Amino acid sequence: MKKIEAVIRHYKLEDVKNALASRGIQGMTVTEARGFGRQRGHKEMYRGAEYTVDFLPKVLLEVVVADAVASDAVEMILRVARTGQIGDGKVFVTNIQDAVRIRTGETGDAAL
Repeated sequence: MKKIEAVIRHYKLEDVKNALASRGIQGMTVTEARGFGRQRGHKEMYRGAEYTVDFLPKVLLEVVVADAVASDAVEMILRVARTGQIGDGKVFVTNIQDAVRIRTGETGDAAL
């Protein structure tokens, strides 16, 4: 199993969710996040004063999938979330040793 963590733009969340659901990937965790990457934020004007906004609002999407569909899920996220502009986000993929469904006690891929 693989855990896919994607830091994406807020307005791309629905598109990514629908794309993953169309491939049969169900269940995800979404967290509001703030951070910065290479762009290091941006400058804004407020009442005539310029200030730097370091932490930009993003969404952290987490989904755990079977190994067989992991690369397809990553490609789907990349295709749907990409705008071509700085700040599109990142995708991280990690191995999951095991998963257990609390209600039934199922383990492994069956718990997904």
